[in-house]
Amino acid sequence: MIVSAQVTRYDRRLASECGAASVVIVGLLAAVLLVVSAAVSVLSLLPATVTAANAADAAALAGADVLAGVVSGEACEIAERAASLGGATLESCTIDGPVVEATTSLVVLGLPVIARSRAGPPGWE
Repeated sequence: MIVSAQVTRYDRRLASECGAASVVIVGLLAAVLLVVSAAVSVLSLLPATVTAANAADAAALAGADVLAGVVSGEACEIAERAASLGGATLESCTIDGPVVEATTSLVVLGLPVIARSRAGPPGWE
């Protein structure tokens, strides 16, 4: 009789833990999903940095072409058009002699991505 009473108490403890593995698995799956979604969000910024950098390069080169006489117009207006065609917004355009420095930006997931580029003749300081 004593043995059967001990077995009964042990069976009750096991019965109270029934389904605990399911809760642990659901928790692990939720944690993995959270980590993957955070990683995807961060990795989506990488192409945006390339887009901003390419737009800044295009804007600076387009402005430098105007100053060199290859293209007619205002250097910063042409740089702004080049930046918008590259998928970014021209934030600033600075002219120093024959050199154009352009800063572009775009917003991805609520975060600003900023890039700067400089173009002009070689050796110009």
